[in-house]
Amino acid sequence: MKWTYDWLTEYLKTSASPDEIADILTRTGLEVDDVSAPVAPIAARILECRPHENSDHLHVLKVDDGTGNQRQVVCGAPNARAGIVSALAVPGCVVAGHEIQSGKLRGVISDGMMCSERELGLSDNHDGIIELPADTEIGAPVIPAPVVFDAGITPNRPDYLAVRGIARDLAAAGAGEYVAAEIRPLAEKAGARRVRLDTDKCSVYRMAEIRGITMGDSDEKIARRLRAIGINPKNAPIDATNYVCYDMAQPMHCFDADEIHGDIIVRMAAPHEEFTDLFGTRHELTADDMVVCDADGILALAGVVGGARGMTTDKTRNILLESAYFDPVCVRKTAKRAGMSTDASYRYERGINPTMTGPALSAAAEIITAACGGEIVSVVSSGADPVRNICIKYSPDMFRKKMGIEAPADVQRDILRALGYCVTENGAVWDVTPPAARVDVEIADTIIADIARIYGYDRMATAAVHRPCNPVAPHADHALEIKRALAARGLNECRSYGFGCAATEQLLSDHAPVMVANPIVADFNTARGGLLGGLLAAVGANEKRGYPDLSLFEVGTVFDGDMPGMQRTALSIVRTGDASPRHWAGRGRAVDIYDVKADIASLMAGQKYTVATDNPPRWAHPYRFGRIMQGKKVIAEFGELSPVVARQLRIKTRVCAAVVHDIDAIPARHMAKYVPAPEFPPIKRDFAFIVDDATPAANIIAAAMSADRRITDAIVFDAFDMSGGEKSIAFTITIQPDKNMTDGDLMEIQNAVIGAVEKKCGGKIRDK
Repeated sequence: MKWTYDWLTEYLKTSASPDEIADILTRTGLEVDDVSAPVAPIAARILECRPHENSDHLHVLKVDDGTGNQRQVVCGAPNARAGIVSALAVPGCVVAGHEIQSGKLRGVISDGMMCSERELGLSDNHDGIIELPADTEIGAPVIPAPVVFDAGITPNRPDYLAVRGIARDLAAAGAGEYVAAEIRPLAEKAGARRVRLDTDKCSVYRMAEIRGITMGDSDEKIARRLRAIGINPKNAPIDATNYVCYDMAQPMHCFDADEIHGDIIVRMAAPHEEFTDLFGTRHELTADDMVVCDADGILALAGVVGGARGMTTDKTRNILLESAYFDPVCVRKTAKRAGMSTDASYRYERGINPTMTGPALSAAAEIITAACGGEIVSVVSSGADPVRNICIKYSPDMFRKKMGIEAPADVQRDILRALGYCVTENGAVWDVTPPAARVDVEIADTIIADIARIYGYDRMATAAVHRPCNPVAPHADHALEIKRALAARGLNECRSYGFGCAATEQLLSDHAPVMVANPIVADFNTARGGLLGGLLAAVGANEKRGYPDLSLFEVGTVFDGDMPGMQRTALSIVRTGDASPRHWAGRGRAVDIYDVKADIASLMAGQKYTVATDNPPRWAHPYRFGRIMQGKKVIAEFGELSPVVARQLRIKTRVCAAVVHDIDAIPARHMAKYVPAPEFPPIKRDFAFIVDDATPAANIIAAAMSADRRITDAIVFDAFDMSGGEKSIAFTITIQPDKNMTDGDLMEIQNAVIGAVEKKCGGKIRDK
């Protein structure tokens, strides 16, 4: 989404600079990617003017652009001459929709372009270059360059797709005063054409017919703003629809009224019906596509793109102006199937303000008639604006409970009203109705999020409510007890998405996956039926990055079906790679199924159980598998990952896993202290020193550990006697970074270790 600073200030009375505006927006939830001002034409004095040697009408100019260097420009204006001050568009300037570049004209380098009044958008005069007053400051901009904001809009905030919506948010955040620009809808006025809705996918369709227009350019303010955000102005009617689309987030369309026969009909397409869009692309439609038609056929793909028939041209004299509300899901499916993403579909998909069709029609009609003349001969509509009727019960105390900070009730109320909410206070519980543009607000949690971002996330660190707790007392949460017990055994908790991949689940289990009707991405197309798939994905990702030694577990909800009650809390464990680091006393050991069996056994609290080895699940190795049983009840399954499954998932490391289908079968009563995972991955470095035979290895390890606070561990993995009363000790240190470390940082730690061992133990580094 792009907009200009002057456009914003039309609805926001503010003294904040563009950079301050960008900072406020980013802090309140709209991340501004860029704030820039396009290169503007500048005043330049022509110092020399001579004829072009290869042309009878071009001149070669030497101009002073205010930098102290002369610039050579080729110009064909008849009034170009030495001594005058004119407008120079340097390379990078965009003039009349074209970016100026350095290049050769008839074999002579031209480093810019001298501009006429029409090229600057000041008038229609194109007889020659503009002549500025002689005392104009050389190098100063001739016309103001608009400051352009560029921000990424998240799908849940369609109100940010309107400049007015952004202005309202800024006003609520204290950046200025919101200036409401209410526009009255046009009064109904019957005409020769009517509108008929033959589908419930279009709630309302409004249409105004304007006759007798003289096709021309838009008002300069509108053209300049559109040009600044990357839309090339074409003519007043098309520019009006584009402008309203960004100004009010209401997509619109213009038809040539003389090309339309009969009434306007909105319906679903017939299977295999064909349509040619205004770009000349042919589409074969389906029964799920909504179209706008007349008596002769399709005029537009509703909410996506107009058609070749009925499009406005420079010869158009009578137009039909459309403003409608189309179903977001229907538009999304059509745009995705057609492979098109237009400004209109982008807004319809996310949900537009359902009350804006009337004001938008009025605003666009006013812009068109002001620029092109004409008369509004009819205003007709069919259907009605959809009504959401959402009233949310909200208590100010909910904010403290959710966010952990105190915010006065009157502050919360004022924030909501500034954002356009209707708040009715009924004692401790309020009735809160979201503004029409906020189609994303349906629950109280969204209200809390709105208050929090305006109140200020930066205020929360100092205002947090800290409640006393007893770290020794056992927790009533059974899942948390299990997590603590597994953490005490050295496993790390993994948290994955609640969605799964159907292909992976069918590879791991015989159960039919619970499919998601409209998945966010193709790989998350099920409500997960187990946790093992997510853990194996983590194993594969870590293995690719050089971390094959893992001990992970996850406790979470899995789904057996799509009905209430068909979910349970499961546990999965995976161990991969080596079970222990290298050590001088013996070789490292790879993990095996007895490691994960021991993990499950540790949770059994001394209860008796038996182990069966029949009927392994699809994910397990057929001969390296066990099932923990109590009578006929299955408590857990453990085993090595099947080589077939490992190959399909592209995992090369041996993986041993355990699965508990329902944690209620585990009577865990263990306690463990939670240690948050480090932000940066650990780094290991090996050292080998030659020391006196009488020097204990423990002294060497202590010296190495004391070299730097970021060294968290040191383990001896090799030791042997050498001749002459000396021995060799080799050990590995583990460095836990607290920032992104460079090679220089690591070298500094290595040198510190060497220095500490040499000084405290008299050792010397082995060089071979």
